[in-house]
Formats: sequence, structure tokens, C-alpha cells
Amino acid sequence: METTIWKQDFFSEVEPIRLIDPLSILLGAQAEGNVLVIHYKDAVLLAGHSCPAVSSAYQITKKALKALYDEKTPVRGEVRILVKGGPRDLAYGPQAQVISFITGSWGETGFKGLGGKFSRNDKLLFDTGDVQFNTFIFQRIDNKKAVQLSCNPGVLPQDPRMNTLMPLVVQGKATAEEKETFQALWQGNVRKILLEDNALPGLFSIKELPDFEFPAL
Repeated sequence: METTIWKQDFFSEVEPIRLIDPLSILLGAQAEGNVLVIHYKDAVLLAGHSCPAVSSAYQITKKALKALYDEKTPVRGEVRILVKGGPRDLAYGPQAQVISFITGSWGETGFKGLGGKFSRNDKLLFDTGDVQFNTFIFQRIDNKKAVQLSCNPGVLPQDPRMNTLMPLVVQGKATAEEKETFQALWQGNVRKILLEDNALPGLFSIKELPDFEFPAL
């Protein structure tokens, strides 16, 4: 079977996210008892590229679901997300798409449900009145447990060559060697976010939000 060929081998090293998707089972896409497995490569396919924003959205979602469900398997479509900013702020638009893809929780465009169940719409909101840096709130719908996740890519090691290489690559003026160097540095940061975050204090932060009230529509 033909499949996508990725240049970065480390994509396959990233821990996948496993969820139960009741709607998928109900409508026969999966058998009862099976789990949905989402890999980082799936997020890259959705976004069309691999970057610090896409990888941090993947990691934030994984960490949030682990915090909310502990050892239990998360349920797709049963989490609300509040993005602390608008869809045009920072990289919140693309990141929200990755988060929605994984969790099954969408905004206005989400599935409206069947018989009053399995809705996926209006479960991701943008908080345009309180913009914060790379910050997201996740809340379970069943027990109201909520956590706030933030990512600070500023703690990633900075290579001064990026300032020169990026414009050359974007403008199509880079040599083959310069392009390879740029891609290695770029994806090197992605790898750190996905596989080496424990060695970078402050890259991700998480805290529980007791008594958090999700904004009314």
C-alpha cells in the first residue's frame, strides 16, 4: 500500500496519542473496544509541514490529555479547549487545527451530533479578550477537571545561522548545502520539542485550574 515518505526518521519515535472514539465505533469505522491511534506524522499531514508550532500543539494536547485522564484512555470529543487568543494571534489558528484533529473537539465547523449525542461542535473557543502567550486550557466535559498548558519556545537553543539561512531558503536563493543545514536546524528544534522536552526546563508548563468555568457561547 502506498504511503507518505517522510524525510525525518525521528517522526516515528514520537509517542502516539491513543483515544477512544465512541462515534467512530457507533458508525462502524472501528470495532468495539478498539482505540484510535494518532501519530505526530498525522499532525504533519494535516498541517502540511513540521514546525515548532505544530509539534508544540501535539505535545500540549498529549500532556493535557494525560493530566486530565491519568491512566485512563481519553475520550475523543469529550474535552473542551479554550485558546488564549484569537485565530490570527501567534500560531493559534494552525495549532487549534492540530488540537481539534486530535481531540475531536472543534469550533463552529464541528459535527453537530446524532440524536443529541456525539456532538463535536462549539467545543473549541478562542478567547480574544484575554490574549496570552502560547497558552491553552483543556477541560473534561464529564467531571469538569481543567488544566492550563503553556509552551515557551524561547528556551530552545538558538543557532545564529538561522537568521541568515531562513531568508535564503524562503526566497529560493540557498545552495543545496545551505538548504540542508537550515532543514536540519529547523527539524532539530522540532525534535527537541517532541523528544527532549524533559531536558529543557520551562519549555512546557502545566497547572490544574480548580473550579474553572468554560465560557458560555
